[in-house]
Amino acid sequence: MSDEPVDDREVEGPTEPREGPDGRPPAAADGETPSLETDGEGVVGDRHSPEPTYPDSDDDIGGISTPPDDEEMPLADHIEEMVLRLAVVLLFGAGGTAIGLLGASQAIEYVWFSVFPAGGNAPPPHLYNPLELWLTRIKISSLLGIMVALPAFVYECYLFMRPGLYPNERKYYLAAVPTSVVLAAGGMLFSYVLVLPILFEYFTYYAEGSAEIAYALGETFNLIITLTGFLAIVFQIPLFIMLAIMMGVTTRRWLAQKRLYFWAAFAGLSFMFTIDPTMMAPILVAVTMILLFEGTLLVLKWVGRE
Repeated sequence: MSDEPVDDREVEGPTEPREGPDGRPPAAADGETPSLETDGEGVVGDRHSPEPTYPDSDDDIGGISTPPDDEEMPLADHIEEMVLRLAVVLLFGAGGTAIGLLGASQAIEYVWFSVFPAGGNAPPPHLYNPLELWLTRIKISSLLGIMVALPAFVYECYLFMRPGLYPNERKYYLAAVPTSVVLAAGGMLFSYVLVLPILFEYFTYYAEGSAEIAYALGETFNLIITLTGFLAIVFQIPLFIMLAIMMGVTTRRWLAQKRLYFWAAFAGLSFMFTIDPTMMAPILVAVTMILLFEGTLLVLKWVGRE
């Protein structure tokens, strides 16, 4: 071993980087890569990073924004407003029903002789319990009450939902609701003018020569009201298809490719909600639903909407 002293530079440990007056390492010379202090996972030399900022809740971020008239309200206020608007609708419905009771007997007679075959062959109605006539009067009057309350219901629903709707949603709503009312009226008229006369003509003559049918007033009007209301809903099919295509939920081409599935669904719904042992009413309703579906697709193809 040499006795010569070792150079001081050989025994000195690694020099620590000097810090500047601000606590940071000195800047590197020109052309050199600055040395960064790390902890093995990332750079930690700069400890003075600014605090993260978050956007305001009312800003439009990625297309998500609040409606212009949307305001936060306590739940109790929402419930109170909803109850008041429903009370207005019920008031209109009760008023229409009360007015309908004044001419309920004449309305029953008019409907009865309209849906049965013409030529004076309409069978007389039969009563099988003491309250059947009064219950039938209330049912036929309720139809007028529903017709009066429906526009009020639509308008009150719009006023209740308006603050939470975007401008384009308001446009769709205002366009769809009157169309829905018109289609419902068309479905009821279609039932009264075409479906019910065909159905009761079949009922009257299918047992001719074998038995005499005695029509109960209450059961007959139950079928009339059920079928009329169901066809009012069925006539909404074109509107549902148009809205689904306009909102990008589906396409006309896809609906056309899956038409057999829709036909089967229409048949199932008609047999489920139109109870008739002779199977005549469900068949008429199913055929009507299929024709509305195919007619809507044909119109969409004609206007070039795929």
